Amino acid sequence: MVKSRRVQVLLILVVLSFLLIHFLPCSNNAHMEEKPSPVHILILSSWRSGSSFTGQIFSQHPSVFYLMEPAWHVWVKMYQSSAKVLHMAVRDLVRSVFLCDMSVFDAYMSSQKKKSDLFQWETSRALCSPPACDSFSRSDIITAGNCKTICGKYPFSKVEEACKTYSHVAIKEVRFFDLKVLYPLLTDPSLNLKIIHLVRDPRAVFRSRENAMADLKRDSNIVVGSQRTKGEMGPYNTMQAICKSHVEIYKAGSQDAPSFLKDRYLLVRYEDIVRDPLARAAQMYRFAELHFTPELQKWVHNITHGKGHGAQAFDIGSRDALRVSQAWRKTLPFQKIEKVQNVCKDAMDLLGYRLVQSEEEQKNLSLDLLFARNSS
Repeated sequence: MVKSRRVQVLLILVVLSFLLIHFLPCSNNAHMEEKPSPVHILILSSWRSGSSFTGQIFSQHPSVFYLMEPAWHVWVKMYQSSAKVLHMAVRDLVRSVFLCDMSVFDAYMSSQKKKSDLFQWETSRALCSPPACDSFSRSDIITAGNCKTICGKYPFSKVEEACKTYSHVAIKEVRFFDLKVLYPLLTDPSLNLKIIHLVRDPRAVFRSRENAMADLKRDSNIVVGSQRTKGEMGPYNTMQAICKSHVEIYKAGSQDAPSFLKDRYLLVRYEDIVRDPLARAAQMYRFAELHFTPELQKWVHNITHGKGHGAQAFDIGSRDALRVSQAWRKTLPFQKIEKVQNVCKDAMDLLGYRLVQSEEEQKNLSLDLLFARNSS
């Protein structure tokens, strides 16, 4: 009888041990999984394509930690290499930023670095509000000028600290020329990556690049090589490389997309953004799983319906965005338009930009026709 009770007690203990071992950890895991994993957004574009403005649409959202072109540090440190060679280093840096591991910058920045040493840090609302800066609220719309004046003194460690407190991490990058380079990130189980591929009419890009040629010289040399940036055809060689990359990225993201890219690639034309800012911002927010708040709707409307002329090459202030986006039609000589159209014809055909055949057509063609998607 006593032996039977001992056996019963032992069985009860075994069952209890089993329950403790197998069910309590599951309960803890279920509790941990209640917090959704971060969403990672890569705004993939090229220089002078409206990417800084598009980045601000995400930066100003109170749920988003945003960095503008962190791979700038890679290209500055390794400027003698080609864009293709640097793809892997850029990809590794972007992955680390998405995971809020800012130690990756140790390879490219001084050991005495401060937050203000990060490229264009002041364009990130997240680095201008707590915990990265105590002078503003997270819900504030914060201009880069105000942030730079007040929030520059904080240590670099605040970048990582701030990043870990957000549900979304967004990066704007212009240093990828092949979507396939990003496939390892898209299949990485630690990431929830969505790609917004932003394009702009090559003729407008070319005209804008002319205004910022000195600032873009080093980057252009990395893209096509220093020899090909020289002479009259230099700017067109750079445009040809940029347009070719957009074609390849678009095809890889939509026409020949692997299964893991389903619902994770979105093509957006800058002209469509400035023609209907609220609708396009709402589309991008839905794609990124973000709520379009009334405050952000007001900001998007105001910054695209101002009186500014966009005179400063890297300024993101209020302007008449639609008019500025079309300035090339009045300021770019037709001879240059023909050359751009020649080197970028495939991209223009694929992305829905109509070629103009004469100076008269350049002046008179309506916007609806100029940017209507090709029926094919």
